[in-house]
Amino acid sequence: MEAVSDTLQSGEWMPRCLGDLDGIAEKTRDPGLDESMPMFTDQVYVERRKYFSDIAKRYKYGEPLPRVEYTDDEIKTWGAVYRKTTQLFPTHVCRQYNEMFTLMVKEGIISEDNIPQLEDVSDFLKARTGFTLRPVPGMLSSRAFLNVLAFRVFFCAQYVRHGAHSTYAPEPDVCHDILGHMPTLADPAFADFTYNIGIASLGATDESIEKLVRIYWYTAEFGLCKEAGNLKAYGAGLISSSEELMYCLTNKPEHQPLDADKMAMKPFPITTIQPMYFVAESIEDMQTRVREYTSRVPKPA
Repeated sequence: MEAVSDTLQSGEWMPRCLGDLDGIAEKTRDPGLDESMPMFTDQVYVERRKYFSDIAKRYKYGEPLPRVEYTDDEIKTWGAVYRKTTQLFPTHVCRQYNEMFTLMVKEGIISEDNIPQLEDVSDFLKARTGFTLRPVPGMLSSRAFLNVLAFRVFFCAQYVRHGAHSTYAPEPDVCHDILGHMPTLADPAFADFTYNIGIASLGATDESIEKLVRIYWYTAEFGLCKEAGNLKAYGAGLISSSEELMYCLTNKPEHQPLDADKMAMKPFPITTIQPMYFVAESIEDMQTRVREYTSRVPKPA
């Protein structure tokens, strides 16, 4: 696996089949979190995170997705996140997301009382847009994360944020991935947008990867759009955080018109609430502009 790690960093290697994603799954990175946070000092939580990490590292392509028996505390945290965020959806979140979220609730995929199992969500997505899920032990490198999207695969967390972080989590967890990303990945146009970013990342230079991940960050993670004259969120990082979902639509942060070239050049903070957001004229406008940008990413020889 050391050879894979070296080439992943240099940009000379890329996955060529679904089986190659097994190697990528082990290449996580440190998100640079404050080690005094409860998630590091709570030994029970630390052990639980190791349990989820081990499950993800053992998983191999073609196996059934592992089902998890969540603890009462984990279900309680999920329920708290669910209630605090979903009450904001009608007023703060875009139409496309709300349509797919409503469908997933109706189909019994998402509910307040139970944390969804990856296999159930994956089957639902596969039938709608061709996307499937697999477990992830932690935060992937930018290249690895983008590359797997080209296979219509999303690495999804199974671990739950610490109960002390129910309104804002400093790293992705199952609440972020399921509540934030899954409804948009169930939308065919948004799924194609995600896939196209993944395709552009295959064999790309390190510089291009850095630019592509910024574009993904400012759209799929923290994007805003206009809808009937109002600002709405469509980014998963916003939708899965009641604190930031309320904040992002106020006049406190900076709002800039969506510009793919500007997004590609603007660094972002990972573990704090965002100081600024890019605003698209519509979801369709965002997808068109990003598609034009990805068409200009240099292709490997």
